[in-house]
Amino acid sequence: MPDATTFALFVAAALALLLVPGPAVFYVVARSVEGGRVTGIVSVLGIELGTLVHVVFAAVGLSAILASSATAFTAVKWLGAAYLVWLGLQHILARESDTETPRTGGERRLPRVFAQSVLVQVLNPKVALFFLAFLPQFVDPSRGAAWTQVMVLGATLAFLGLFTDGLYALLGGTAGNWLRRKNEGGSFRRLQRYVPAGVYIALGAATAVSGSGKD
Repeated sequence: MPDATTFALFVAAALALLLVPGPAVFYVVARSVEGGRVTGIVSVLGIELGTLVHVVFAAVGLSAILASSATAFTAVKWLGAAYLVWLGLQHILARESDTETPRTGGERRLPRVFAQSVLVQVLNPKVALFFLAFLPQFVDPSRGAAWTQVMVLGATLAFLGLFTDGLYALLGGTAGNWLRRKNEGGSFRRLQRYVPAGVYIALGAATAVSGSGKD
């Protein structure tokens, strides 16, 4: 476990990074606008579980393998990009009735939203590279095994993400509810279908054209 000063610095740095909107935030906001606050919170839970998966990867060294292998990085990158584009196309091609979600967030869809959100985060190789670059800066070999410190720091990051991403989910859900009240007819249902779809496809395209982060 890092000492109190180092841990406090880590928390401050992590919060600063988490509050800046990134791909995960845009994904959460799109989910929230589409399905409401409950859907947004469920997507946050999925994202943070995916974050914990990356923490375990970093602790056991799998992230280092991903960073050192261009083939592995490219494979994961394209899988992640394809999955996001597929989510977007699903929304575009879905029947109009499938996009109508109740104000509670569509309880029957929540397990699927959760699973999709986990996959979106796990299949983002940039997260693995981020952990390799960020977490070791706060690891002190004199304070115990490095892998246990990585686990503690990574779990802390995921815990903080529940609050920061959750805030964006609540804001996105509130905006979605406001739009829903203002546009009760077909115009909002079209917006509900195409705007999130565009966000997912744009995120997939951005993932596809991104480099390995080693350039």
